[in-house]
Parts: sequence; structure tokens; C-alpha cells
Amino acid sequence: MRDPLAEPSDLIRSVSRALRVLEAVGRAPRGLTVKQIARRCELTVATTYHLVRTLAYEGYVIRREDGTYIVGLEIADRYRELVTAFRGPPAVGEALRRAAVESGYSHYLGRFVGTQVAVTASADGLRSPYLEDMVPGFDEGAHATALGKALLATLTPDQRFRYLKEFGMRPFTSATITTIEGFEADLAVGDRRGMHLEIGQYRQGIACAAVMVNADKDLERRVAIACALPAAEMMTSARVVRAKLLTAARAVAEAMTAPEHPAS
Repeated sequence: MRDPLAEPSDLIRSVSRALRVLEAVGRAPRGLTVKQIARRCELTVATTYHLVRTLAYEGYVIRREDGTYIVGLEIADRYRELVTAFRGPPAVGEALRRAAVESGYSHYLGRFVGTQVAVTASADGLRSPYLEDMVPGFDEGAHATALGKALLATLTPDQRFRYLKEFGMRPFTSATITTIEGFEADLAVGDRRGMHLEIGQYRQGIACAAVMVNADKDLERRVAIACALPAAEMMTSARVVRAKLLTAARAVAEAMTAPEHPAS
């Protein structure tokens, strides 16, 4: 939900309304009519019609034969651009995919985007349960994921307190830590272990582990790497997982600093 107190004085209403329309259409995979969009966005039908026509012209929504609108292919183009920008040099993606293939576990990179923890790259492993939410751009549940824990552990206690107060501590499962005191204790254990863990805190039956790739002074340059695996495997293989994660972290760190076009 948008904070009305944070609304800029020079807000362009038509742009804001168009984005609300796009969000409403995106949440309705079966499509929406102009009247349905107007009702959901609390706009007049006439205003909604003009906005939808503009979005359709630009390719951001598509009108189907039954008169409903769905998201357009331009959205997919913007998402691909987002993924490329988040991931960084191609060598980073290659290092992540190599780690997924060699270990069999799905691997993820994350960093602070603005002030929020977000997944910035992913590579699926055959031995990992599928996590449909953990894709580039996912920015929820930092308190319940190992990736989020590793990054939040780099903040000061006061910075963490403000982060958790702002974004909340939603209970994804019965095992999710939902108190700041409990979260601080969990981070302390992870720091001593040299690897942050969550077992069934984000998704029941699934565990994740994470370590830092780098801990730059610049908040948005801090990068963490995580892997996901069945919870039962984590209980018996934590040391092996940590060793492989540290190896993968070094490979990603090298890929991040390597020139994109090395001299021949």
C-alpha cells in the first residue's frame, strides 16, 4: 500500500492512474473489461477507457476478442531488462548456473534494491523443490529467507529494527520467526556458524542457506548467495552445503569483477 504522506508534490496523476490500471490488469490473468478495471481502480469509465487505449497502443496491455484486457508483451520485455540489470555481467549468471548444476540445488543471488532486500538472479537445480516466488524482483519475506537474513545481518541493529518495522514479519509458516528479539538471536547464531539458515520458515519442508558474496560499505553493492534444498537434507549436510556455498560465492565475486570483454 502506498504511503499518502510520501506522495510527491509534483505527482503526475495520469501516469499514476495508468500504473494502477496496469497493476489491476496484471492481477487478473483471465482479463478485465474496462468497467471492471474502472471499478477496481476507482476511476470513471471514460478515464479508464482513455488510459487503457493508451496502454494498448504502447503494447502494455492487449485487448482480446471478448473485450477483456490482459498484460501485453512489452511487460515481458521490461522484465527481461530488469533481470539483466539485476544479474550483472553474463559471467555472474554462468557462475550461478554452474553452482546449481554441480550441487543440484537451486541458487539465488540477492541484494538491497533501494532499501529493500530483493532476489536479483536465480538458477534452478534438479534436486531442489521448486520455489515459484523466488525469481528476480521478489522482495518479500526477508526475515523468513536465508538470503534475507544474510543481507539484514550486515545492517546495524537500529537499521534492522527500522527495516522489520517497515516491512513487517509475516508468518509464512508456523516456524517463521515473527519477533525482533527472536530474529536477532537467530542472526547471532548464523554469524557464529558462518552461514545463515532457515528450515521451514518460508516454505514448509524446504530449507535455505546463505552466505555473503561481498559486504561492501555501499548498501546496494552488498550481495548474498543462497541455495534451497529439502529440509531433511539440510539437517544432515549443513557443513557440505556451507563449503559449496562459499565456493560458489567466490566464483560469483570473481565474475562480478571480471571484465565483460577480456582481451584476446
